Amino acid sequence: MSTGRPKTITTGLMLSGGLDSAILLAHLVEQGMRVQPFYIETGCVWQKAERGAVEQFIDVLASDRVEPVVDLQLPIADLYGTHWSTTGWNVPDETTPDSSVSLWGRNPLLLVKAILWCSMHNLSQLALATLKGNPFSDATPQFFEPFEQALATATGNRVEIILPFAHLSKRQVLDQGKHLPLHLTFSCLAPIEGLHCGKCNKCAERSRELQSLSDGDPTIYAENQVACTNGQPEATHTLPHTK
Repeated sequence: MSTGRPKTITTGLMLSGGLDSAILLAHLVEQGMRVQPFYIETGCVWQKAERGAVEQFIDVLASDRVEPVVDLQLPIADLYGTHWSTTGWNVPDETTPDSSVSLWGRNPLLLVKAILWCSMHNLSQLALATLKGNPFSDATPQFFEPFEQALATATGNRVEIILPFAHLSKRQVLDQGKHLPLHLTFSCLAPIEGLHCGKCNKCAERSRELQSLSDGDPTIYAENQVACTNGQPEATHTLPHTK
C-alpha cells in the first residue's frame, strides 16, 4: 500500500461518481497518468444515478488518458437483504453520524474484483480516494496492507493499493478540485428521479463541504424542486428518515 504518487504509466481507479473519486481521476490525469476506471455494480439504490454521473464527468473531462470504464458486477442483495442500501427505506439522514452509513465489508467486496482484473491485465496499481480521518475500519492501513498481500499470495502478482489523498481532508480535496465540474458528481443514498434527495447523510455532508467553496454548492436537490399540476404547487416526495 502506498500514499505516494503513482509509479506506473497506467493505474486502475475505483470510480464511484462521487466528489472524491472524481477529483482523484482528474488529479491522476493532471499528473500525466493514463487511468483505467472501474465501477462496481452492487445493485444499491443509488447505482443508476452514480453510473450516470461517472459517464457525465468523464465526458466533460474529455481526456484521452481515461480508458473506457470497466463495469464489474458484484450484487450484494443476497448478503444485505432488506438493508437501506438495497431498499432505499430508513436511510440515514442529516442528523446521523458518519458511522451510520457504514456498509458491512464494503471495501473487501469492491476491491477484490478490481484488483483481480488489474492483475489479469498487467496493471500494477489500483487507486482509491480514501481521505484523512476516514472512520471505517476497512479504510485503514491495517486493512489495506494484509488485503493487498493476501491477493498477491493468491495470484502470484501484486497489485499495489495507492491512496493519493490519504493525507488530505475532504475540504482540502474539494479545494484541489474546485476548477472541475463538481456539479456532475453524485453522492446520495436515496436519489429521487436521478436527483440528490437533499435529506440523507451523504447529501448533508456534500452540501456542507461544497458550501465552503467560493462558488457554493451547485447541486440540485430534489427536496428543493417543486412540481406544478394545473398551476398548483405539489411538493416532491421524500423517503422516510431513520428513527
